[in-house]
Amino acid sequence: MNDLHPTAAQKLLQAEPAALLLDVREAWEVKLASLPLPRERQLHVPMATVPLRLPEIPRSQPVVCICHHGARSSQVVAFLLHQGYTSVYNLAGGIEAWSTHVDSAVPRY
Repeated sequence: MNDLHPTAAQKLLQAEPAALLLDVREAWEVKLASLPLPRERQLHVPMATVPLRLPEIPRSQPVVCICHHGARSSQVVAFLLHQGYTSVYNLAGGIEAWSTHVDSAVPRY
């Protein structure tokens, strides 16, 4: 699995301007807490809709998948790898771990 510790994910997102954050949480979760990235670097696709919205997820740039604790995003990464994506990563521990290890200003829920 392509798991990234939150600090490694932060470094990737900072170093790679084309990297995209794929948020697979539900809309109500996104309203509670989100990472402070420009909107053009984020794509919200709830996990259940990923297969239908696959064409929206770029193959030509790194994609970091995120959910609350990392379980759903891990499943999405496995699915994307099976679909032929190569540069997809799971934010280990999800937004909860990001808040703990990178930016405590991101609300925990």
